[in-house]
Amino acid sequence: MTAPTAVAAPAGFSHRQILTILSGLMLGMLLSSLDQTIVSTAIRTIADDLDGYAMQAWATTAYLITATLTTPLYGKLSDMFGRKPFYMAAISIFVVGSLLCTLAQSMYQLAAFRAVQGIGAGGLMSLALAILGDIVSPRERARYQGYFLAVFGTSSVIGPVLGGVLAGQDTLLGVSGWRWVFLVNVPVGLLALAVVSRVLRLPKRPRSTDRVDWWGVLVLAVGLVPLLIVAEQGREWGWGSGLSLTCYAVGALGIAGFVVVEKGLKDAALIPLRIFANGTFALGVVISFVVGAAMFGGISLLPQYLQVVRGASPTLAGLQMMPMVLGMMIGSVISGQLIARTGRYRIFPIIGAATLTLGLFLLHFLDADSPLWLAMLFMACTGFGLGNLMQPLTLALQNALPPKDMGVSTAAATFFRQIGGTLGVAVFLSILFAQLTPNITDEMRAAADDPKFGQAVLAGAQSDNPADAALAKGLLAQDTSAAGEVLRDSSIVQQLNPELARPFQVGFAESMSTVFLAVTGLALVALVLVLFWKEAPLRTVGGIQAANDKAESAANDKADTVVDGKADSAASDKVGPVADGKAESAVDRKVGPVVDGKAEPAVNGKADSVADVAARMVEQAGLPLPGGATVEPPLEQSAGLERARRGVDAPDS
Repeated sequence: MTAPTAVAAPAGFSHRQILTILSGLMLGMLLSSLDQTIVSTAIRTIADDLDGYAMQAWATTAYLITATLTTPLYGKLSDMFGRKPFYMAAISIFVVGSLLCTLAQSMYQLAAFRAVQGIGAGGLMSLALAILGDIVSPRERARYQGYFLAVFGTSSVIGPVLGGVLAGQDTLLGVSGWRWVFLVNVPVGLLALAVVSRVLRLPKRPRSTDRVDWWGVLVLAVGLVPLLIVAEQGREWGWGSGLSLTCYAVGALGIAGFVVVEKGLKDAALIPLRIFANGTFALGVVISFVVGAAMFGGISLLPQYLQVVRGASPTLAGLQMMPMVLGMMIGSVISGQLIARTGRYRIFPIIGAATLTLGLFLLHFLDADSPLWLAMLFMACTGFGLGNLMQPLTLALQNALPPKDMGVSTAAATFFRQIGGTLGVAVFLSILFAQLTPNITDEMRAAADDPKFGQAVLAGAQSDNPADAALAKGLLAQDTSAAGEVLRDSSIVQQLNPELARPFQVGFAESMSTVFLAVTGLALVALVLVLFWKEAPLRTVGGIQAANDKAESAANDKADTVVDGKADSAASDKVGPVADGKAESAVDRKVGPVVDGKAEPAVNGKADSVADVAARMVEQAGLPLPGGATVEPPLEQSAGLERARRGVDAPDS
């Protein structure tokens, strides 16, 4: 009998094939990381031009909301229907959103268009990491992630500088300088689409019969959006106001509804709840949440510290951020190489969380008079911590679940990190602006007793500088409301006489100090969680190969079962069970073993043993035995066999 053919596992991807695929993935990652770094440097200029410095949080929060909501959807859909079409869709949507952002005429419009960008961005990072997880084992992945880190590091250096240069231009080719911050994404995105379409070749997936969990997406939006809104507006509404309480209630109901929907859909859910039964994965996503809040919430404020407090231009602020970027790259490369060599990763998140906590705590000590080299040293420490933390965290979460859940696991990890980041940005910006006005007002009142400040006010009232004149006249009229001007146009700080600007700089630095202290506490929580995180051995094959190996094993097991079942007892004919190498008496059909296509009669109600059957077949065929001996068939069968041979080999004429 012929056994069924088993599913063949692919030989895997060669180094050259992996690099070819990575070229497409890196362009998508460049698109995402370049946009974030450009905007973070230019956002102050953009907000000032659109008369909405206090509204800048909406542009950031809207982007993060949509990116967060769509991330798990991309992961689930790519597991069901394949990664490539959704990766290309993500790039296309991001390009369209970027083009719309160049047309924004207000901060409200910019926030809406940034939300469109976020829909595309939700798939750029998570799908790139999932595709890499498909083709490379977790242990070797650390080596290839160095290419991603090179792109990220390059964009982190070029992005702030490019953002500063563009934002610093009044017009460029007839377009406002800051609008090029978004317009530059268009050619990069089109190039990414062309490359991905050509080089990304992945094995086709069988079409899934699961339905798309649109209800999960809807209920998740109902749960998250109100909570993010109250995090942003709570300082103005009042944290205990009616509007805030309404948002809390709607958000809680939405999250509870999401859990109910996901539990009912089981494996078809947007985020299957079974994945949280894995302790390593469950604690890992909690760590991702906390780290995301600390990273996005704290680090996003550094360019503003450099510009508002230290008076750096957007371009210079981008260059001054390089120590943090270099620290991140060094930490990532070191951890990646050591993980690839040793297969162990647990120590690196511990080092990363500890260094991140230290760096953020040191940033808390910066004030308006701190030397720049000191700020750069603290930023390098913070970046080194992030480099040792982020890459091992992603590897561990991808490795914790089976390869078939690669898209869901990667997207869930990114999802919870972005939820933390979204809440972190909203909460910490709220803390900043809640502190900013009273701190600046207090500093101006204290400065009123300084003779130098008094002379600067009198000189400013006669100055040709509109900013000096407006502030000085307001102060002479005992109107301290000028402190609130920084919320609408922070560039006033750089336009003022240094003596008049001093209260603004000190007040902003004190507010930043409070924020960094709060972020330090959050990083400390991440460190404690990492200490309790268990290490799981890293797989040595990629997701696609592991899945196919499992399919091959299952197919071979099935084939062995079928073959053994037929040879031993002809189970399909309902012959009795095999015991001690013999088939017991058949209940329904008392027949012996199958020989020459026919069932031999049972002897004394018993079927011959398998060994007897094999010996009989050898005897009938006259096959050689070991050592060259042969067994001649019984005499009564010789004539019949000879006639059969002659009939086949040498028929009579």
